[in-house]
Amino acid sequence: MLGDFCICPCFGNHNTDDTEPDRDPVLLVSGIGGCILNSKKKNLGFEFETRVWVRILLADYEFKKKIWSLYNPKTGYTEVLDESTELVVPDDDYGLYAIDILDPSLFVKVLHLTEIYHFHDMIDMLLKCGYKKGTTLFGYGYDFRQSNRIGKSMEGLKAKLETAYEASGQRKVNIISHSMGGLLVLCFMSLYTDVVSKFVNKWISIACPFQGAPGCINDSLLTGLQFVEGFESYFFVSRWTMHQLLVECPSIYEMLANPDFKWESQPQIQVWRKQSDSDEASVKLESYGPQDSITLFQEALRNNELNYDGNKISLPFNFHILKWAAGTRQILNDAQLPKGVSFYNIFGTSNDTPFNVRYGTEKSPIEDLSEVCHTLPQYSYVDGDGTVPAESAKADGFEAVERVGVAASHRGLLHDKTVFALVRKWLGVAQEQTKLSRTSRVMDVSSVSHVQA
Repeated sequence: MLGDFCICPCFGNHNTDDTEPDRDPVLLVSGIGGCILNSKKKNLGFEFETRVWVRILLADYEFKKKIWSLYNPKTGYTEVLDESTELVVPDDDYGLYAIDILDPSLFVKVLHLTEIYHFHDMIDMLLKCGYKKGTTLFGYGYDFRQSNRIGKSMEGLKAKLETAYEASGQRKVNIISHSMGGLLVLCFMSLYTDVVSKFVNKWISIACPFQGAPGCINDSLLTGLQFVEGFESYFFVSRWTMHQLLVECPSIYEMLANPDFKWESQPQIQVWRKQSDSDEASVKLESYGPQDSITLFQEALRNNELNYDGNKISLPFNFHILKWAAGTRQILNDAQLPKGVSFYNIFGTSNDTPFNVRYGTEKSPIEDLSEVCHTLPQYSYVDGDGTVPAESAKADGFEAVERVGVAASHRGLLHDKTVFALVRKWLGVAQEQTKLSRTSRVMDVSSVSHVQA
């Protein structure tokens, strides 16, 4: 199979002029599912890595084999079930490779499956504006299964900021985050205020679920998540397979609806429930708010389990993670914008976005709550980007320099011309048309010492 064993160096733009454009460094921070994860054997004498996220071909098989995980309450980390392996984020191309095209295989490029062309277009746009990889342009991908405040992610972000600061001649860094990456940045600002004050100039947040993403996250915990829609989904990870990972991911629990936020209307999980007594049966629509929904999660997931390597593993709603996530929510609620940091917010609009989620119908009610996990949801929608409600994404709580709604989808915001124009405006740069005509390319080349599958 072509392209399965490869590395993918990116060949960016080359300025024919010896004069470097005057640019402050930019660091791109991805969101959940927004970077490549590789699996590698521990204590192996040579370096061998297999790309397990994102991949199209053999996706479900590799996911079950190498990504399914359990949360360890002693360490706070979610750990893969295969104890002989670990998941790592490749740092090739100054961190940009991992967040560019999430499956850079030949198959994906031939079919041009743009759903997983993640930061690719934005990287191209910034290169055309005179940014240079390794000097003024960097990327930060991380293990998105983990908590947004976990030590490895925080230390990794700190190291990347320091690298960008030094490589650019000690110029302060402009961060551009997407989706959950904004929560990671927010946790970092709250826990490492002095570091942010020293290294960060501007923060541009795109599609961040500041107050949660109620409809999508509630349903993700109950029935899973379809990351890729349409034709591509037949080659990708199934909704159920994804569900068995998400139940053990602190990052998912940290994006539950903020119960302390004053929503215009409280997000609800609703269940058409069959009521039985000694005489007759009736049907009732039960509603669960952000606090009450915990009881529903507990009941619905009480029998949830997966089969791994011939063994059945129980995966109920995880109260250890819930407790950890409550601590994260407090950190997010308490976060303040450090002195000297300018904040800009882009949020998506004009897309039907899940808010309330309903299971069962009046004619076909749910009898036992465990049936919810095997029921297709029905949504009621609000305005947003299709994933994050606009109400949540624009409720950052900061004094923003500008806060702009753009009519685009959650991932579409990373390819949108209006977003690019705003980013260029806020960075104070213009796109060059003549000197920088080439765009970045991700190419597969065979390798012996470093293997990507």
